[in-house]
Amino acid sequence: MSSSSTTTLPPLDGPDFDVLEDILDDLRSRGEDVPQWEFCEGAIAALLCTRRLILPDEFLPILLGVGDGGDDNRFADAAQSERFMALWTRRWNEVAEALNADVESLEDERCYHPEVMDVRGAVELLPDAEQAEVAEQALPAYGQVWALGFMFVVENWPEEWEAPRDKETAGWIDEALDAIVALTEDDTGKPAFNLHAEDGPPSVSEDRANAFGSALWAVYDLRQIWQSLGPRAEPVRRDATPGRNDPCPCGSGKKYKKCHGA
Repeated sequence: MSSSSTTTLPPLDGPDFDVLEDILDDLRSRGEDVPQWEFCEGAIAALLCTRRLILPDEFLPILLGVGDGGDDNRFADAAQSERFMALWTRRWNEVAEALNADVESLEDERCYHPEVMDVRGAVELLPDAEQAEVAEQALPAYGQVWALGFMFVVENWPEEWEAPRDKETAGWIDEALDAIVALTEDDTGKPAFNLHAEDGPPSVSEDRANAFGSALWAVYDLRQIWQSLGPRAEPVRRDATPGRNDPCPCGSGKKYKKCHGA
């Protein structure tokens, strides 16, 4: 999986995302902590912004609980695993390509557009009887699950998100993360429009829509910052140099000054 891959297959469409959700539903039958796809969308964005490239064998056990050797949350079979990873990789490459694009507007067709759902707007369009079935459920705000998925990666790999020493760069990172954290909160503004139907009951506030746009630009900023910084350099550990009259560490029996210290 490469963050610089160029997409050669068509973008994932509705049926593809349905397949991913169906697989996650099946995994959830064996482990209730398996997230929905929108959460994974946020995780993919964060993984592509992380300073070090984190590979599937490292993040899948933490994100989905698969590949950890346990009996829970395992894929049903090899075919299901291959199908999921094929779709995951395609989406990963699509997002990487979008984040690598030089865009100046969120209206640019090359821009990163997360697969997120206006859940409240969709429920508002349901018949009254079906709305009553979910009336007691706490429905997420627009973009909230995506943002939680992004921050899940930040919180589980804190060493890769540790602020650099340069205060200005650290400030940029904090500002970008604050924009994403804002989306993890509820949308308490006055609903202004429905993202599922132009004439549908309002479900998303203008402030929320603006905050979502700010979060997308924050992802671009984080991607650029961490790409420019590169992986963290591990400190070089040097063995202590023996004294000139100490035995040479090579095991020759000679003094260091007469052997490798000569």
